[in-house]
Amino acid sequence: MINHYIKNICLIVFALACPISLPAGGIQRSININLNDKSNEIIINSNKYMYFYPEKNSKKLSSLSIGSSASILRYWIDSDDERWIRVELSKSIFDNLDQPLKGWMKI
Repeated sequence: MINHYIKNICLIVFALACPISLPAGGIQRSININLNDKSNEIIINSNKYMYFYPEKNSKKLSSLSIGSSASILRYWIDSDDERWIRVELSKSIFDNLDQPLKGWMKI
């Protein structure tokens, strides 16, 4: 009976101490990326793809053309030490509204 209480207390402490918002794949390591003016806005300078989640074999959501503007939401390093950023595209009223606004981009 005491073992039940100890197991429950350990489980509660573990649940409160572990970060819940991490994407699947492990613990996130820090990435040092220098952005102009320490801004989270970037301009895409080469043709890239936006992926569903941060892995190469993930589903491609859309292609990003040169000159597209995006906001960086988060950074991620996958198990193969590849660097990814979660971006949100800046849309105007003239853009295709069927394309997703958020996704992962390999850097």
